[in-house]
Amino acid sequence: MSTSTAPTKAPAERVTAPTAPPRKVRRRGERSRAASLASHGVLTVASLVALFPVAWLVYLSLGPDKDDYLHPGRIWSKMTFDNYAFVLQDTNFFDWLKSSLIVSLGTTVIGVMVAATTGYAVSRMRFPGYKKLMWVLLVTQMFPIAVLIVPMYQILSKLQLIDNYFGLVLVYCSTAVPYCAWLLKGYFDTIPFEIDEAGRVDGLSPFGTFFRLILPLARPGLAVAGFYSFITAFGEVAFASTFMLSDTKYTFAVGLQSFVSEHDAQRNLMAATAVLVAIPVSAFFYLVQKNLVTGLTAGGTKG
Repeated sequence: MSTSTAPTKAPAERVTAPTAPPRKVRRRGERSRAASLASHGVLTVASLVALFPVAWLVYLSLGPDKDDYLHPGRIWSKMTFDNYAFVLQDTNFFDWLKSSLIVSLGTTVIGVMVAATTGYAVSRMRFPGYKKLMWVLLVTQMFPIAVLIVPMYQILSKLQLIDNYFGLVLVYCSTAVPYCAWLLKGYFDTIPFEIDEAGRVDGLSPFGTFFRLILPLARPGLAVAGFYSFITAFGEVAFASTFMLSDTKYTFAVGLQSFVSEHDAQRNLMAATAVLVAIPVSAFFYLVQKNLVTGLTAGGTKG
């Protein structure tokens, strides 16, 4: 007797629903495209706002007439470099340049060295009154220039430093050193004290440790202090116009006043001079910009 088996049905294939593609997981710190576009848009607008005054000053400096700033649309059709030629050839521009560089660089070198030694001493040494010293430096920044001009003039007059570059450098150092000392003190606090101990173990004196080990590590902080001292001396007007009496010893900031009379102002020449004045500052900024951001942020935290 034969038995027959019914054909077995093949198992039905399992139908699977289509799955959605996996959602991209945003990494930590990664922004969405909308947020990125928004931040780039804000930065672009901020850059245009910052660059517009500079571009406008350059544009006005190309106008041949002193009243072109009242009708800026007319400048485009009659642009000329005659203003720059007049400033370079018919004024004391190069005397102003020499005076500004002597005073600014002198203030930078002397002010940074005094501020660096002061900040290092307060950061590393514990002598009587070291905390009060920093507060005294801070108090000196409270007095306005109008109060300081008269006593400073009397002191410089007795020292025969009126109309003298060194006298003006000393005046500017009295402004730059307190701030730079606070700045560098905070930066020196971020440098481990073990470096000083290692220098002493190797036989270095305190001055040798400071100049050979600490100063190279403090280069970003020194760059910020130098930039602040340079800008302070380069753009100051009140002290320079009071203590410098000779036309050939005026700085740029005082020299610009020669284009302003009682009833008139040659704004086209002032604009051209301002553009030329910005060149040394821009060059100095380019030299220190690599260390500028690091120095500005490193002194804010300790450790």
